[in-house]
Amino acid sequence: MVRGVFVLIFVALGIRLFMLQVVDHARYSAMSVGQVREDLTTTALRAGIYDRSGQILAVSRPTSLVVADDFQIAHPVAEARAMSPIVRVPVNRLTALLSQKGNGSGHVIINNQLDLNDGHRLSSMVFPGIVVQGSSVRSYPNGPVATSVLGGTNAAGSGSAGLEYEYQTMLAGQTGITRAFVSSSGVNLPSSLSTVIRKAKPGVGLELTIDSSLQFVTERALAHQLASTGAVSGVAVVMDVKTGEILADASLVNTKTNAGVLGPVPAWGQSVGVPGIQQTINNLAFTQAYEPGSVFKVVTFSAALQDGLITPTSVFAVPNSVVVGGRLFHDAERHGLEHLTATQVLAQSSNIGTYEIGSRVGEAGLLAQVERLGFGQTTPVNFPGETAGLLVSAVNWYASDQVALPIGQVDAVPPIQVLDAYNAIANGGIFVAPKLVRGYVYANGSTRATPPSPTREAISPSVDATMNRMLQQVVLAGTGTNAIIPGYSVAGKTGTASMPYPGRDKLLIGDFNASFVGYAPANAPVLSMIVVVERPQTTIFGGAVAAPIFQRVMSYALHHYGIPSNGTVVKPLTGAGASIASDVT
Repeated sequence: MVRGVFVLIFVALGIRLFMLQVVDHARYSAMSVGQVREDLTTTALRAGIYDRSGQILAVSRPTSLVVADDFQIAHPVAEARAMSPIVRVPVNRLTALLSQKGNGSGHVIINNQLDLNDGHRLSSMVFPGIVVQGSSVRSYPNGPVATSVLGGTNAAGSGSAGLEYEYQTMLAGQTGITRAFVSSSGVNLPSSLSTVIRKAKPGVGLELTIDSSLQFVTERALAHQLASTGAVSGVAVVMDVKTGEILADASLVNTKTNAGVLGPVPAWGQSVGVPGIQQTINNLAFTQAYEPGSVFKVVTFSAALQDGLITPTSVFAVPNSVVVGGRLFHDAERHGLEHLTATQVLAQSSNIGTYEIGSRVGEAGLLAQVERLGFGQTTPVNFPGETAGLLVSAVNWYASDQVALPIGQVDAVPPIQVLDAYNAIANGGIFVAPKLVRGYVYANGSTRATPPSPTREAISPSVDATMNRMLQQVVLAGTGTNAIIPGYSVAGKTGTASMPYPGRDKLLIGDFNASFVGYAPANAPVLSMIVVVERPQTTIFGGAVAAPIFQRVMSYALHHYGIPSNGTVVKPLTGAGASIASDVT
């Protein structure tokens, strides 16, 4: 019986062995290999970002990633001494990294930015437990220039903000697959070979509309003004009138100024060359909505002209203040009853005069003109975090809005939308959408241009010409005289807008957004520009804070692009001129 039992046991073992080694051999063999075989993802080299003339703004440099399986290191001191000159890590620190068996992970990064030549040299040598893999490092050759536009990448190499984030899929390319035999800690087994299953496909680069030289000048002029006035933040954008291409887009924050109840503006933590001034993480030209104030008066005047309700010489009796819907509205500076033409109302930025013109247009006409000029609509740029703004509508219209909207108090819009509206006037009444990416750059060096920006008629040509002449008077004899550029005619508008207290039905005391938006040469516009300075401390007025930035940057840009002086002489308004302080809303 005992012999019979042993026979049965051995027969059962034989059958089981037969099943394992013959019948199920393929399955268990695959399972065995699968325990150490792994398909590894190989990251493609991230594509570059260039300015309109091909200068590199962002580029990825191939590097070698050196990883150690500290469990396989038998002689850490000896290996550290031999490897130190190659991996660029001091012997003492390298010895510590290779000696973590007590609490080691089996996957220790020695250097993730090693030069490729050193990486190839290291991989050709015999260092048990050391693996060299492909990697890359992202760099920005121009330093902090245009960082608020470009954005950045995170530790994993993926875009985390700005254009790097928006075009992540395109820039990153297609990952590859490499089959390797690895330990449980993820390090290649000694003497094992890797097989490339699918090669990584490089990403597609971006050619931006940005001009690096003009971007630098714009950022520097804005930075100095923020520092000298103690302002919290600032935006300055330069656009090509005909194409809508954004030639410069500066968005800066003053970290030395207390942001107060509105909270700090997130920054990248790197100075732009002026103490305390840094690039903002969010591109405020697209992402921050503000009550624009007097620059919004273009809606009121263009609507009235379009409907034939006024002419530039229409005269209005303008008192110092009015009460509408239970709210008191007044001009910035006290005065008696004045008789002003429509052109003078605009040049002197009279709030009450603008209300009288807006009352002729009416609620429906004003709301329609707001939409016609592009306010409340996101742009085709689709910048990460872009806001459409906050607009009053017929549903939530109050009686006091009949004054508030015409003078730019009730709607909140991003600076880019204000620039778009004035750019339409500069472009003969044709609205052209802004554009930030000019083309795509492929790994083989070829490029493909992006489609032209969509256009539409926003204002009739005749009304546009009239509006142009009136805006020139703002600069010649109104609140915008600090924007005068010798030899060139300039058109534009200033704004000094009150700021609402967050969460309360009142205004911040002493805090304003100072702005100027305009274009040049006014007789044949080529470039348009907006400047918005948030909460300047030394002086608050758009004509004193923002207009000088426009003047400096636009002067450079006109000469930079070889735009000839027009020599056009426009006769300034006669009579009492306007104070820079008269545009406060």
